[in-house]
Amino acid sequence: MLLRLWLCNVIAWPMVLGLAALLSAQTLPLKVTIGDQDWPGWRGALGTGVAPAGQQPPLKWSDTENVVWKAPVPGRGHASPTVVGSCVYLATAEEDAGRQSVICYDRATGKALWTTVVHTGKLETKGHNKSSQASASVTCDGERLFINFLNDNAIFTTALDLHGKQLWQTKVSDFKTHQGFGSSPMLFGDLLYVTTDSPGGGVV
Repeated sequence: MLLRLWLCNVIAWPMVLGLAALLSAQTLPLKVTIGDQDWPGWRGALGTGVAPAGQQPPLKWSDTENVVWKAPVPGRGHASPTVVGSCVYLATAEEDAGRQSVICYDRATGKALWTTVVHTGKLETKGHNKSSQASASVTCDGERLFINFLNDNAIFTTALDLHGKQLWQTKVSDFKTHQGFGSSPMLFGDLLYVTTDSPGGGVV
């Protein structure tokens, strides 16, 4: 299924939509099997940027052509959508409000199902003016979601379940900003790899 996510700023989510999203989120599974039609992290399941063979994606887009749905996204970010099962996961940052979050959308309709605020305050305002505070993509193993954020001069990796509940969070390393940070988590077997490269701070 073709997805095109349009990013725009919104001031607040209406209360009625928020209640509907909460009820929808309660029906989400605790675990899903990742299939050929999914994109579970940055550059796909194998990290190669190659989708499984045999698909026939459209070759043209416009504001209306080959667009299934559009959904508002609070804040902004450079993260790519992660698509697993019936959901689309996206990282975003609301710089004015000082929030870094993960949002879950319904894959078929674009309805926002839940939002988890991972960090509040202490966003990094230095770096290139075209960088963002949500440049890493969410990674999914079918049971958990993993996200990296630069916050409070350090890189933090956070794990959520498929309902958006935080399972754990760990500080990976201090980080001295030059241009920005955008490294996404990478899964291999039972291991989760996180890379950081900071001027004067070494490589992890």
